[in-house]
Amino acid sequence: MMTKEMMTAKILEAKATKGVSWEALAEAIGMSPVWTTSACLGMNSMTEDKAFKTCETLGLDKIVATALQDCPYKTWDQAVPQDPLVYRIYEVVGVYGDTLKELIHEKFGDGIMSAIDFTMSVDKEENPKGDRVVVTMNGKFLPYKAW
Repeated sequence: MMTKEMMTAKILEAKATKGVSWEALAEAIGMSPVWTTSACLGMNSMTEDKAFKTCETLGLDKIVATALQDCPYKTWDQAVPQDPLVYRIYEVVGVYGDTLKELIHEKFGDGIMSAIDFTMSVDKEENPKGDRVVVTMNGKFLPYKAW
């Protein structure tokens, strides 16, 4: 049986060998780059057709396609991420998380933003002071119910 970690290693190796970008892979399977990348990194599962198309695009075998379809165990290894980019996103949540919570509650009431009914995009905005990273998150609001 192939683990998600082994699957990811095979995908990253094939992606580098073939020179395929996440954008191109996502386009080939008809999904968003964010979701495709997340599934290839082991944090989401693909349907059979998407898994086989991914493997066809990257020249990978059926065992990788099967692993892509497995339900992931979503976990994080460290309390504070060590990678500088991931750490900075963690920092954004640390600095602005309570602010987002307050603003969401003020606009919607008591509840959460779903990461299940969710989309995200990452775009580049050219700027003379330095290019900007634009991350757009779009999650369904789920109110807490009272009973």
